[in-house]
Amino acid sequence: MKINSNTTDIRIKRISALETYPVRHPVLREGRPIDTCKMEADDLETTFHFGLIYNDNLVGVATFMIDKNLQFTEEKQYRLRGMAVLKAHQGHHFGKQLLQFGEYYLKSNNVERVWFNARINAVNFYKNNGYKTYGAIFDIPDIGSHYIMSKTL
Repeated sequence: MKINSNTTDIRIKRISALETYPVRHPVLREGRPIDTCKMEADDLETTFHFGLIYNDNLVGVATFMIDKNLQFTEEKQYRLRGMAVLKAHQGHHFGKQLLQFGEYYLKSNNVERVWFNARINAVNFYKNNGYKTYGAIFDIPDIGSHYIMSKTL
């Protein structure tokens, strides 16, 4: 999928798990070893990694993996993990474009619900994109406070 933003060419495409690390690491695992970027389902055939390329540079990533949250009744659920946009490129709606691309891709593959653990500082971003919080705030050790968020597709 190609997205044109003014005169700038922005592309979103599937990438490998390893290709997500240069964005995941400084945004989500800063100060920690690079191997903390690896997620348990990264290499499964059913996991999708998307990268947003701006001016020929990878600046945003999102990973969607099969993972059923028993709190929700839909049979076909995917979990968003490792969504990140490099700090220098935040505020330009790149995250929104990446999220919408992933939702479209999942919906076209008959996925009914997307859910994830959202960092507190990202909750408003997701709310502005149609997601709702569920339950109370909880802590993920070494990462921080989160809410479960979700949206039906």
